[in-house]
Amino acid sequence: MQTATTMSPNLNKLFEKVHRIKKIDKGAFLFEEGNIANELYIIQSGKFQISKMIPDGRELTIRMCSAGELVGELTLFSPGSRHILNARASESGAVAVIQKDKLENEAARDNELALELVKWLSLQHRKSQTRFRDLVLHGKKGALYSTLIRMVNSYGVEAEEGIKINVSLTNQELANFCGTSREVVNRLLSELRRNHIISIDKGFITVHALSQLKREIDCESCPLEICNIE
Repeated sequence: MQTATTMSPNLNKLFEKVHRIKKIDKGAFLFEEGNIANELYIIQSGKFQISKMIPDGRELTIRMCSAGELVGELTLFSPGSRHILNARASESGAVAVIQKDKLENEAARDNELALELVKWLSLQHRKSQTRFRDLVLHGKKGALYSTLIRMVNSYGVEAEEGIKINVSLTNQELANFCGTSREVVNRLLSELRRNHIISIDKGFITVHALSQLKREIDCESCPLEICNIE
């Protein structure tokens, strides 16, 4: 069930533009909202959560990123821009740093690279649109169900009684993906467990009735490249 995160051959050209390698400790920020955005990053190792702080103090996690992904991309082609999201390491890792101005200049000269960047940005936009659609149309329950489905597509492994999400998640982390409170997620997860739709063992969730989760949010069976958490 897992989806691989790989760059197209043209986007691999980005590695030729790498300025330096930067190591990031678990819990540290790669960048924060309001920082001047003059660099982009290709994740080499580790996992990073891309998030947005909501005015009431809650955190909305937009996506999880791992090796091979480009982050900081929302500032491309925007002069004098600042980051509008946070990127924090959920496990220690390293990133390759690319100067944004250098990449923009290269894209202006290399039509294939520019087209690949546009395609990649379009894909990220489609992913965000479908996640927010589920949140708006189906509320907190839809946000959680959508998150579980995307987690299955990204980290699911076949298990004896269903599909195990092979990454340990706290209820607070799930709440951040849904833009809601831990208490709400606790209640929704308890309901799913009572109905034998999921089970949880030491932070690992196994989904026993994926089709039922999909029915609840009128799942459109988007391609896995769209319906994932990365």
